Amino acid sequence: MRQIVLDTETTGLEPAEGHRIIEIGCVELVDRRLTRNNFHQYLQPDREIDQRAMQVHGITHEFLRDKPRFGDIAEDFIGYVRDAELIIHNAPFDVGFLNQELGLWRKNAQLIEVLCRVTDTLAMARALHPGQRNSLDALCRRYEIDNSQRDLHGALLDAEILADLYLTMSGGQVSLSLGVQGISGTRGTREEPHRLMTQRLPLVVVRADVEESAAHQARLAAINAASGGNCQWIETWADSEAV
Repeated sequence: MRQIVLDTETTGLEPAEGHRIIEIGCVELVDRRLTRNNFHQYLQPDREIDQRAMQVHGITHEFLRDKPRFGDIAEDFIGYVRDAELIIHNAPFDVGFLNQELGLWRKNAQLIEVLCRVTDTLAMARALHPGQRNSLDALCRRYEIDNSQRDLHGALLDAEILADLYLTMSGGQVSLSLGVQGISGTRGTREEPHRLMTQRLPLVVVRADVEESAAHQARLAAINAASGGNCQWIETWADSEAV
């Protein structure tokens, strides 16, 4: 399973007003693990950057003067994202800009939704936390994701933060390391088995309270959304709650 966590920075808010992408940042996940096979590119937009946008990302027109245009990197970008699942926060915004850039580059270019499957983490967060703030910063505070380096928006930095956030929201890592191979990929060492106690103390059962149950149900809902409705634990949890 190959997923690309993607973010863009732009000259303004509306592609219909001629605004363009000036930075693309992508982080690759394979089987829900970071590969460090990232894609990052600044772009010359051939237009001025709105002052408000510049205050958000800090990218100036002077900085972009010698950068390539989207058409110069389009083939590389398409080759990188093709057939992957794109993970984007507020996906309609980035997808709208990407489709505009693809259309300007080539009239018969495929839409990004055709090249990739798109998952919107903002819609996912709104389903999990209705009525609450679900910006990237607000979600980082809620899920205790470190975003202390984020003084200004940056496409690659925001994609890296969103990758951590998405993995946490959708259930963290999906595979466990059981002594044969560690998460880093290095071979583990086998240890002597621990001897079991011959006389055990009575098992104490502590049931989840209302708040813990709600948190657990929210986590299951996130896993279910990320897996396309294939979370098998939801029925099991519902059955156990009915007992």
